[in-house]
Amino acid sequence: MAVELCLLLLLLFCGSTVSEVQPIYKPPPGTLDFGFVPAKTYDTGAYHEPGPIGILFKIVHAFLYLVQPNPFPQDLIRKVAQQKFGNTQGDYQKPENVVLTLQAIYYEIGFIVSAALGLLFILLLPLVGLCFCMCRCCDNCGGEMHQRQKKNADCQRSCFATFLFVASLIISIGVLCAYAANQHLTSQVRGAKKLVNSNFKDLKVFLNDTPAQIDYLVSQYNTTKDKALSDLNNVGPLLGSRVQEQLGKEVRPALDAALTMAGAIRETKEALENVSVSVEVLQEGTERLHANLTDVKMHLSNTLNDSACSAAQAASTCNIIRNSLNQLNINANFSGLPGVSSQLAKVNDVLKIDLSSLVQKGYAAFNDTPDLVVNQTKNILSAVPYIKNVLESIGSNISSFTKTLPVQKILADLTIYLTQSEAYVQDYFPVVEQYDFYRWLGCLILCCMVVLIVVFYYLGLLCGTCGYDKHASPTTRGCISNTGGNFLMAGVGFSFLFSWVLMIVVVLTFVTGGNVEKLVCEPFEDKTLFKVLDTPYLLNQHWKNYLSGMLFKNPNINLTFEKVYSDCKENKGIYTSLHLEHLFNINEFLNISMYTEDVALRIEHIQINLSKIILLDEIGKENLLNFSSSGIDGINFGAYLTEINKSVTKVDLLSFANDLEARADQLPKGALENALKGHANNIRMIHNQQVVPLEQAMSTLNQSIRLLKRTSSELMVKVKNVISAVNAAQLLINNNASLVIVQETKKYMDTIVGYFEQYIDWVKESIAMEVAACKPIANVIDTAVDIFLCSYVTDSVNTFWFGLGGSSIFLIPAIIFAVKLSKYYRRMDTEDVYDDVETIPMKNTENGNNGYHKEHLYGIHNPVITSSVEQW
Repeated sequence: MAVELCLLLLLLFCGSTVSEVQPIYKPPPGTLDFGFVPAKTYDTGAYHEPGPIGILFKIVHAFLYLVQPNPFPQDLIRKVAQQKFGNTQGDYQKPENVVLTLQAIYYEIGFIVSAALGLLFILLLPLVGLCFCMCRCCDNCGGEMHQRQKKNADCQRSCFATFLFVASLIISIGVLCAYAANQHLTSQVRGAKKLVNSNFKDLKVFLNDTPAQIDYLVSQYNTTKDKALSDLNNVGPLLGSRVQEQLGKEVRPALDAALTMAGAIRETKEALENVSVSVEVLQEGTERLHANLTDVKMHLSNTLNDSACSAAQAASTCNIIRNSLNQLNINANFSGLPGVSSQLAKVNDVLKIDLSSLVQKGYAAFNDTPDLVVNQTKNILSAVPYIKNVLESIGSNISSFTKTLPVQKILADLTIYLTQSEAYVQDYFPVVEQYDFYRWLGCLILCCMVVLIVVFYYLGLLCGTCGYDKHASPTTRGCISNTGGNFLMAGVGFSFLFSWVLMIVVVLTFVTGGNVEKLVCEPFEDKTLFKVLDTPYLLNQHWKNYLSGMLFKNPNINLTFEKVYSDCKENKGIYTSLHLEHLFNINEFLNISMYTEDVALRIEHIQINLSKIILLDEIGKENLLNFSSSGIDGINFGAYLTEINKSVTKVDLLSFANDLEARADQLPKGALENALKGHANNIRMIHNQQVVPLEQAMSTLNQSIRLLKRTSSELMVKVKNVISAVNAAQLLINNNASLVIVQETKKYMDTIVGYFEQYIDWVKESIAMEVAACKPIANVIDTAVDIFLCSYVTDSVNTFWFGLGGSSIFLIPAIIFAVKLSKYYRRMDTEDVYDDVETIPMKNTENGNNGYHKEHLYGIHNPVITSSVEQW
């Protein structure tokens, strides 16, 4: 009953398993292919890709890291969870509790400071707005309808308008982010119903698929039995192949090494021929190149001796060219390189004997090994009847074990619970959608508050900018400009009214969402949260391991949340993930070790002589020794590489020609310039026709010399190693073949029994890893925490407060710039007067103010304030 309860408890949470397309696999000889345990394809995948809004999520995560860069406080949470607060009145005053409180404050300091600033915003901004309103009512703080005219008024107006536009743009971006997060959360909540239905659908498939998996395990016993009987009836050819394979571990590498050395001999001959030809080509080419370069220098020198070079404009250039003529010389000298004719002659003598053909004869002789073994394995068939009886006994044990699993009752209980759970979720989900609609509507209203303020600012900027007339005085501004100023002040007023409400929501969601992200989502992603839950005696002070204590009533079993989650994430079976071997042990039901020793004792020793096999005769070995003494290791590779590493000429002829042509362009137009350019073209032609072929020949020589150097390196040792390997393989065949055959006979019989051991191991592996695979448990946890809580809810909430908070903060500079800018758009009651000559405000002693005037004194008509002025 305990087994049923444990399986039932965990299978209840199964949501889905992801069926992967298995690759086509061909097992090696001696390995049975039982195929794959049947598994249906499931629709649910516990993975969420947020799409384009994921960029905003990453930005918010980076901001939260700045606010809270501290790592997950594992030790602090363990101590707080284990500490008992509130049992007595003085618990909070204990030193250890005070220390824990200070540590918690230190960890949360980023959130505390940010929340404190938000509360300060909430308290001060309405108070500042009230004071600002009262101040303006008293004709202060910009409330006085008078504007002093300044020379930089246009510059100030433009700056204020630009700053306000930028602030409004940032506010708009923030509210768009908040709106996108709000819509994203609603769409994900609505889509969660499809995810839940998919989980229930996959769980039904899972329940119906489990009996078929168990039937498949039982049916594969016949496959194993048929394979074993087939091998027993063909013991001769199969055993011969195994003997050849075992001997081949020594023989084939030896023959391969000899064949490789035969190829090295042919490559050495080709390399020596290439060296001989390349050196000859290089010697002739460098002599011809030297002669041509000498002619070029002579002609250049004659040209530079022309009287035109004596002119002041050409003298310096001619001297530079004359000093560079020494560079037109060859750099590499191949005339002193030693020849390789003697080495080539010796290698040609070695190649008169076809070493490859001798090695192929060794291969052919060794490939006849199975035919020699087949005729001497007839006595092993006497053990076949007993082995067949052993196989039947093993099959009976397997069949009896599969009948002990209480599968049907567990599936029936799960089906009932699944039906009830699905009905409950279907009834409850509309309530969730209804409450989410209320949340969406509230967040939309908050976004609309910000949008209203921004619209006033945009309208103010639009009307003020379009209606502003720089030729109009402050008292004669147009209606459109005045309306723009009024829009700006309206935006200021609504900013004071709404900003504190917005900040209250921002602070609450910031503290909640930020801490959920830091204390739940991030530690869940790196499995740190599971390590905290697995702390001994944390969730229950009497249990070392809470999960095993809850499931098995045995807290001493090492069963942790992290291990169960990791195993289920890897789609292992419940048997492995929950350590159900503590309830019933599969190994006790599937044990065939009692049969293996008895089968081995029935195998008789076999004596087989394979001395007729000759891998490599003495002629081939002597041929290898002759190659090692061919003298290629005596070649002076240093001399060759020294010259090869040099360039053909001291200077790159193309660069020299280009430089010569460039200097010729610096000379006055005339015969001298044309002559130098002709020499430059001649040098280019020499490079293309002579230097390039020489460089190709040097490349061929370089490759050949380096090949010879690698081949000659410890050549004698390599050849002796090849001969020693062949001799060792020949000795194995002549003296130890019988021992190898007996060993392979035992291994062959072990393979027959091993087929059933494979089957039993496969059954164990399937029950542990594939039958009732518990990946649905990990999927449910991922769906609930990683997808729904973190990806759907927390990321959306955090993005919402990030956008709304940014908009609320930028309302402050927007208020300042809007108030400043409105002065330049609104129609004033009074204005400054400037003297036409001095262009400075005139002091009006009649009315007693600096620069202030009234219309009846200065004749400036303002129809808006005419009546009030006349009464005054």
